[in-house]
Amino acid sequence: MQLLGKLEIKSKQKIIEFLNNESTGRIASIDKNGYPQIIPMNFVFVNDVIYMHSHVKGEKLDNIIQNHKVGFEVDKNLEFLPSYFFDPNDASLANTFYISVVIKGECKLVDEKNEMTSALNSLMKKYQPEGKYEPIKPHDDILNHVAVIKVSPEIMTGKYSIGQNIKKEDRIKLAKQIYERNSATCKETLEIMGFKITGDGPVFEKDEIW
Repeated sequence: MQLLGKLEIKSKQKIIEFLNNESTGRIASIDKNGYPQIIPMNFVFVNDVIYMHSHVKGEKLDNIIQNHKVGFEVDKNLEFLPSYFFDPNDASLANTFYISVVIKGECKLVDEKNEMTSALNSLMKKYQPEGKYEPIKPHDDILNHVAVIKVSPEIMTGKYSIGQNIKKEDRIKLAKQIYERNSATCKETLEIMGFKITGDGPVFEKDEIW
C-alpha cells in the first residue's frame, strides 16, 4: 500500500497537462451482451470533460446509448528498464517507467450545436495547432454528419513511475544507465525524472512530484 501511494498522481493539474499532451486515449463501453469494447480515439480534455468525435453509426455509439457508464484511459510508456540494469542474471527485474490516467464517468452524445462546435474546434486546435483551417460554425452542415461524444468524469485517477520510490543516489545511477543505453525516449524520460542533459551526461536538478 505504501508503494502504491507513492505511484499515485496527486496533482490534478499534472493529470490535465498529461491529457493535453497525449494524442490517443481508449474508451471502454459495454456491449449488448455485457462484454467490454475498447476503442482507441483522438480526444481533447476541456472544461473538465473529455470530447471525442465519431461516425454517426457504430457499435461504440450503440453501447453508449444503452449504457452511459464508460471508462477512459490514457497511458505513456516512458522507458523500458532492462533487467541487467539491476542484476546480470535475474530477468524478473526488468521494469518500465510510465504515466497513466484512468477515468470513470458518464458518457453521452452531444446534440446541442454550440457545444458540438466548441468540442470539434477544440479537437482541431489540439491536433492542428498550426491552424490553416476554417473553424467550424454552429450552422455548418458537417455537424449533421458527425457524432460528438462527451465523457464527464466521476472518478479520475493517475499513476506514474519515474523512480520516485527509490533513493536519490540510485536514481542518479539509473539515469546514467538510461543515458548510456540511449533509447529513442531516453532524453524525454530523463527530463521527466528531473535531470538536465549536459555534455557530461544527466545531472540531477530537482525531484519531480506529480
